[in-house]
Amino acid sequence: MTQQTLHGTSRKRKRTSGFRARMRTKNGQAVISARRKKGRHRLAV
Repeated sequence: MTQQTLHGTSRKRKRTSGFRARMRTKNGQAVISARRKKGRHRLAV
């Protein structure tokens, strides 16, 4: 059975906007710290 694009989206979501993806870059770390400062319950996806 061929894999549909839809089934890969959760992995893609994690890889592009997950916590570890954010911490990899300087700007991503800024995003996380800004969300911490704002008091977000969820910092990343």
